[in-house]
Amino acid sequence: MTPTHAISAGKALLADGWASDVRVVVTGGRITAISKGTPPAAGDARVSALLPALGNLHSHSFQRAMAGMTEYRAAGRESFWTWRDLMYRFLDHLTPDHVEAIAAQVFMEMMEAGYAAVGEFHYVHHQSGGGRYSNIAELSSRIMAAASETGIGLTHLPVLYSYGGAGKAPLAGGQLRFGNNVDDFAKLHERCRDIARALPPDTVVGIAPHSLRATSPEDLARAWPLAGANPIHIHVAEQPREVDEINAWLGARPVQWLLDHLPVAKNCCAIHATHMTPEETGALARSGAVAGLCPITEANLGDGPFNGPGWIAAQGRFGLGSDSNVRISLTEELRTLEYSQRLRDLARNVMVPEQGSVGAFIYREAARGGAQALGRDSGTIEIGKTADLVAVDMDHPTLAALDERHLLDGICFAAPDGIVTDVWSAGRHQVKHGHHIMRQPVTLRYRAALRDLVGRL
Repeated sequence: MTPTHAISAGKALLADGWASDVRVVVTGGRITAISKGTPPAAGDARVSALLPALGNLHSHSFQRAMAGMTEYRAAGRESFWTWRDLMYRFLDHLTPDHVEAIAAQVFMEMMEAGYAAVGEFHYVHHQSGGGRYSNIAELSSRIMAAASETGIGLTHLPVLYSYGGAGKAPLAGGQLRFGNNVDDFAKLHERCRDIARALPPDTVVGIAPHSLRATSPEDLARAWPLAGANPIHIHVAEQPREVDEINAWLGARPVQWLLDHLPVAKNCCAIHATHMTPEETGALARSGAVAGLCPITEANLGDGPFNGPGWIAAQGRFGLGSDSNVRISLTEELRTLEYSQRLRDLARNVMVPEQGSVGAFIYREAARGGAQALGRDSGTIEIGKTADLVAVDMDHPTLAALDERHLLDGICFAAPDGIVTDVWSAGRHQVKHGHHIMRQPVTLRYRAALRDLVGRL
């Protein structure tokens, strides 16, 4: 028998706008009925305000364990590239048990922050030094186990990483744990699909060619079709140096090269894309691809701001990710996106077309864009959609004075993390009263893993 349950909300943000006294029925992980002006029934989960939950479209979960370890300025200029060297040295010490424990903690924190799903851009495949595990998908299986334990909706994105830099430079150091040729990657991808069959049916397996600098035109041509209609995620135009190196090697800037040579479409997600020309911005937006923005990490690593106004003008779709997971906060991710635009343009209220609520536009578009990037039929509260839902406390001091016109602005620009009371992922009620139902065992295992990991550094 397919399980059915209902949620009664004082207010709910439906696909056609706000409504009061809303009852949402969920059957088999999907929304099967919505009624307005309806009193709660016995057994309903009762919440203050119900919203579509966002998907976190870009995560490297293991980097959560590095948070706070890389904020020391060494001699010379610090950059993404110096941070990357530190990251390589850190990951050399990760065991499969560490990977699983860290991922579970990350996924739990994401859900408590208000995310219902995650795109795990997973590139650590092998042992330190590049030695293979007997199961080529050993570390992917640990990511999936963490997702299963926490109940988060998983879009697993095994990464093709074949070279150490533009021009097919050889892998070196920490990169050896990432490396696969296309044949081995195809085996890895197939094994991930096999493992995913034991997970909930909303689990998705896509592919992630890491970047143009870590692959090659020949490899991309062979790997791209492996995804079929499932998501394809790729880092692109993240750093000026990366743009320059690709231009020197391939005779075109990375975004332009991708658009000219590969079928970039609605199942594609361009991660970061922070260094595009206006022409590239418009062309990528018109392709239907999602811009995968990670504002906290892009600020932390000094990547630079995204061209938000140009993207919006071209009607581009975008979503949000926490990337390095230095800070997992949905509200902070939303406001950092807008604030980065204000700092660049010396203006206020930038991320909205023409006029209107910035918070409402960012939140609703990030919900739709994240769902598209993750291959999930969610992003809005309407009949037939996957039940990815989040409840917030309207009585919280930050929100208590706000009506429907200002609530999403309050969430985006004023609210702390503690406003989330409940989260459902494909109908799975994993966060209740602000706490994940597996918080204690997950956190205890994470702390034990960190103690062991730090002892190895």
